[in-house]
Amino acid sequence: MTGSGTYALLAVPFLGVAVLVAVLAGVVAAGRRRTEPAGAAAHARRTAVRTGIVAGIVLLAMTCVFNNVIVGLGIVAYDPALVLGARVGLFPVEDLAYAIGAVLLLPSCWVLLDRPRPARAGRPARSGRPPRSDRPPRSDRPDQPSRTPEETP
Repeated sequence: MTGSGTYALLAVPFLGVAVLVAVLAGVVAAGRRRTEPAGAAAHARRTAVRTGIVAGIVLLAMTCVFNNVIVGLGIVAYDPALVLGARVGLFPVEDLAYAIGAVLLLPSCWVLLDRPRPARAGRPARSGRPPRSDRPPRSDRPDQPSRTPEETP
């Protein structure tokens, strides 16, 4: 591969997939939002967005520090003919594309793989029947095994 910006061209498919997955996650999240009650779900969403933004900023900052260190130590070298020209310290700006892709992909995959949970209040038992009474009672103390009524002193 030759020509200016070849490193940037390598990042395009990765960023393209990350953007498509993020858009799909946004559509799925919007569909789920319509079916949720407003109160606590909105607060949880705001907290998740803030957490994602802070984590993304931290990831980008750490990427900048780490990339500058490995380029400065000579562990990694970039061919000047294959970069766009813009640099963040010692490394080419196109190297941030992978961190940006990760910032998009991780929360998007979280949204897509999360199963919505039904509301617990007033929910009937799974089979529509009351729970079985022939199960042994559970111990109130988690460090003790469950006992049947006959074993209880």
